[in-house]
Amino acid sequence: MSEPTAPAPSALTELPLFPLGTVLFPGALLPLQIFELRYLQMVGECERQGTGFGVVTLTQGREVHRPGQADEAFEAIGTRVQIERIERPQAGLVLVWCRGVDQFQIHSTQQRPDGLWRGKVQAWPAQAAVPVPDHLQYLAQQIQSALLTLSAQDNSVALWTQPWALDNCAWVANRWCELLPLPLAMKYRLFSLNQPLMRLELVGDMVEMAPPAQSGGTGAQNPGTNS
Repeated sequence: MSEPTAPAPSALTELPLFPLGTVLFPGALLPLQIFELRYLQMVGECERQGTGFGVVTLTQGREVHRPGQADEAFEAIGTRVQIERIERPQAGLVLVWCRGVDQFQIHSTQQRPDGLWRGKVQAWPAQAAVPVPDHLQYLAQQIQSALLTLSAQDNSVALWTQPWALDNCAWVANRWCELLPLPLAMKYRLFSLNQPLMRLELVGDMVEMAPPAQSGGTGAQNPGTNS
């Protein structure tokens, strides 16, 4: 795992970890279809205890582990999520809707016999609500237009992104990072940058370099992942 520089320290807590081939930004809604035993047990434990879990970005291995495959490895910064809804349409399948809450840094990990990862993590302080400066207002306007278009096509997008905070650099940058077709490593680099204004500035550079169809948000997808 990489070791980005973390903000001011806070107390260590322990979280179950869910490695996925995505980067989950705070504020996003993550729908999951869960059928692996280790994660079925994790969801049951979280439900009974009223707790959440951590989503981390895979750097090696696959979301669904098979015998003979490479061991899982993942990045050091993740997102704590809270579970908003659980459905059990059939035995062995659980549908879960999770909301990204805040970021954390992993200090140590261990894997249970059932394959579930647990980590001792340190929460990052909430990012300051930095207003979007005048020269970047076009990014807020364009992301609003893109989200309205996506909401008209898929009602779940409105739930995924609400409440909107169009005058908050971190929120606007996060939504752009989710929608832009960026390589996973680039998304993670932006995700681990704890400077909202700088992140939005970098997003602006990428939007200006992207073809019009991409910078307008077309073809963007809800970042939901199955496991």
